[in-house]
Amino acid sequence: MTDTAHLLVVDDDREIRDLLTRYLTRHGYRVSAAKDGQEMKRFLADRSIDLVVLDLMLPGEDGLSLCRWLRGENGPPVVMLSAMGEDADRILGLEIGADDYLPKPFNPRELVARIKAVLRRAHAPVQPAATATGALGFCGYVLDQAQRRLVDKDGQEVVLTAGEYELLVALASRPRRVLSRDDLLEITRGRSAGPFDRSIDVQISRLRRKIEPDPADPSIIKTVRSGGYVFAPEVQTL
Repeated sequence: MTDTAHLLVVDDDREIRDLLTRYLTRHGYRVSAAKDGQEMKRFLADRSIDLVVLDLMLPGEDGLSLCRWLRGENGPPVVMLSAMGEDADRILGLEIGADDYLPKPFNPRELVARIKAVLRRAHAPVQPAATATGALGFCGYVLDQAQRRLVDKDGQEVVLTAGEYELLVALASRPRRVLSRDDLLEITRGRSAGPFDRSIDVQISRLRRKIEPDPADPSIIKTVRSGGYVFAPEVQTL
């Protein structure tokens, strides 16, 4: 999949756009380029795009706003680029829904590695502990692995990003087992993240807001001090 994936590079710097287009093309990708959000949306309306390489600082609508729009439209995965390398900026990008974040300046080889990892997760997600019907039940929720969705006790779907879904499957299929951040990164991202990756914490926080009765005092996904996280409730195979 990654060898023929169609990428869209969105950056207002023409030199960077041209450099990335040439480099990614040499690595076997089909590459289009856009200078701002308007061009990006036109490309997405007319073409099938597998992944967006999105600069944070853009004229007009910025990268965070565009990433939020992509998530709302169930758009392709996003690797965000930014000259601002602070942890707060990175975590904010991941909270908005970026699949990965790379500060400038960066090694193009690292960008290619991250693109491959994001595409691999998007198109071949890990689904551990497969069950006969592909469904797990807990606290009134049904996690349907066959349809990749979570339904609450009222039959309403809880909308999850791809990353949130994969993380929930990893936890719910290993109930009452302490999983470190490294364990969860291994399961959901294949060790593609750096050693100080905070995206697991970000996704846990987002999951708690969606499924916990009281996100401030979680009873489903509990934090284990100096250990990681544990999925506390009993899980039934449905």
